[in-house]
Amino acid sequence: MRTEMDHVDKILAQWRRERPDLDVVAMGLLGRLSRLRAHLAREIDSTLTEHGLNSASFDVLATLRRSGPPFRLSPGDLLSATMVTSGTMTNRIDQLEKAGLVERLDNPEDRRGVIIALTPEGLKRVDAAVTAHVANQQRLVASLEPDERDAMNALLRNFLAVFE
Repeated sequence: MRTEMDHVDKILAQWRRERPDLDVVAMGLLGRLSRLRAHLAREIDSTLTEHGLNSASFDVLATLRRSGPPFRLSPGDLLSATMVTSGTMTNRIDQLEKAGLVERLDNPEDRRGVIIALTPEGLKRVDAAVTAHVANQQRLVASLEPDERDAMNALLRNFLAVFE
C-alpha cells in the first residue's frame, strides 16, 4: 500500500508539535474526507455542467430515472430519496419544470396531489449526464487499485452505517 504525504499531514504535524496532548487521528481522517469531498464535488460539478445540470438538478432527475418506467414519483417519494427540505425540493422541481425536464401530472391515486415525471427531454438529458457522470467517477478512482477501492468502499459503508 502506498503512503504519500498530503496537506492534512502538515496540519497534523503542526497540531502534534503545538498540542502533543491531543489525539488528532480523527482530525486527519475527517480532514481528508472533507478535502476529498471538495475535490470530487468540483470534478463532478464540471461534468454535470457540460449537460446543463448541477448536482441538485441531477439528483432529482437521476432519482426519477432510476425509479424505472414510467419515471414518475410523488414529491414525497422524491423527498424521501434525498436529504433536502420540502421547500428545497419544491424549488428544484419548479426549476426543472421551467427547463422542460420534468412535468407535474395529476396523481391518479390522489386528486389533490401531483406526480413528478421526466419529460422526454429530461430522460434524454439525464441519460447523457449519467453516462458521463459514471465515466467521470471511474476516472476519479482510477488511481486506486481494485483491492484498494473494495477496501475503501467497505470501510466507508461501515462508517456511513453509523450515521444512517
